[in-house]
Amino acid sequence: MTELEKAEHFLSVLTSAQAAAPQTALQLLNGVIGLAKSAGGTESMEVDEARASALLAICEVGKALHRGQPTEALFAKAFTATEGWVSLVR
Repeated sequence: MTELEKAEHFLSVLTSAQAAAPQTALQLLNGVIGLAKSAGGTESMEVDEARASALLAICEVGKALHRGQPTEALFAKAFTATEGWVSLVR
């Protein structure tokens, strides 16, 4: 999977998770964690940082879902971080 495909997949999963029930959303978000690995060191540090920011933001959403806390602002941050990643690899 290319870096762009990963980033777009994260964005798609975020969209689905935001519309899903909390437990389903948590499962969806947990399913993308393994995709956050680098594709083998060919990306710039900027791309690596953008991917890491998206992952951390998604993890924050997951923690809030797990704890039953509000997620609206966290989803917004996760979308912003992931969209930044997408824009870097397009």
